Amino acid sequence: MDDKKYWIGFNLIKGIGAVRMQGLVAYFGELESVWRASPTDLAEAGLGSKVIERVVKARETVDLDKVWEKIEKQGIKILTWQNETYLQRLKEIEQPSPVLYIRGEYLPDDLFAVAIVGTRRVTPYGRQITEELASFLAANGMTVISGLARGVDAIAHQTALKPVGRTIAVLGSGVDKIYPPEHRALAEQMLARGAVISDYAPGTPPEASNFPPRNRIISALSLAVVVVEAGETSGALITAEFAAEQGREVFVVPGSILAPQSKGTNKLIQRGALPLLSVSDLMQALDITRVGEQKAACRLIPADTTEAKLLGVLGSEPLHVDEICNQTDLPIEKVSAALALMELKGMVRRVGGMNYVAVREAQSDYSV
Repeated sequence: MDDKKYWIGFNLIKGIGAVRMQGLVAYFGELESVWRASPTDLAEAGLGSKVIERVVKARETVDLDKVWEKIEKQGIKILTWQNETYLQRLKEIEQPSPVLYIRGEYLPDDLFAVAIVGTRRVTPYGRQITEELASFLAANGMTVISGLARGVDAIAHQTALKPVGRTIAVLGSGVDKIYPPEHRALAEQMLARGAVISDYAPGTPPEASNFPPRNRIISALSLAVVVVEAGETSGALITAEFAAEQGREVFVVPGSILAPQSKGTNKLIQRGALPLLSVSDLMQALDITRVGEQKAACRLIPADTTEAKLLGVLGSEPLHVDEICNQTDLPIEKVSAALALMELKGMVRRVGGMNYVAVREAQSDYSV
């Protein structure tokens, strides 16, 4: 559990986001000290009186051990900035979420993802385009990301699941508070081949103000964002704005100038977004035909310094896990966990007992 329960605690306090969390960690060193700090120390760290009152109240009313126990029982995984497994694409953006809650599995292959977003009031035209895009992406090994909303989002998720595709939903509520409620069954289906992700703590209701900020996560986790249909005030337009700020490709499906569902999308094109005229536009921009090769290459590249250290000592001769710990100066639990993941990725192989070798294609000179 380390100090994750304290990250959850501060995640529950209104007014403490990425910037304030960064400041608190920089000032105190770790969040357990912040949780126990006096109001005077919190003020010296830069918190205002109202936020300090909320911190004091949270400490008096929230039992972090019970919160942690409940989250564990629900099978919810927690990632913080401090985790080496924190989602790579989210690390790239300004002010990434301090805490992420995940049900299901986010895999290395999910780096190859495209977001499909759009209106809740989808037209037959929009439905057809969404189905064709999601089906094409899933068939070509791309993960489909959306927001589980009615309309375009739900169609994208459902279609991606039909063959053998993967799909991820980013929520504007806790991962235990699926919204809309009629999509609970869809969310459960996604857990077998994808994930449901949120940076809102479990128990958080789907308040309207939560949805625009979550759109930055949808775009951040994607190589590109495709807006199918969107009215002039659609949340999909916010996702497109975040994508442009984050350096992601933004594609927009042109629509009838008479359809209210296309007013927003057509304006995006007018402002310079790329019109999506066929799936070949996506293929060319993202080099989708080479996704298989790219995934294979990513599996052989160290994801973090731990993997790099392990590959630095492993070779063709079997090496016992105890000796690996000695040579890398890493604790046994960290080495065991990393080796298990690397074996799944095809980077190392166990050859009897607790002995490991590096897979030939993965051997190289890795610096750490």
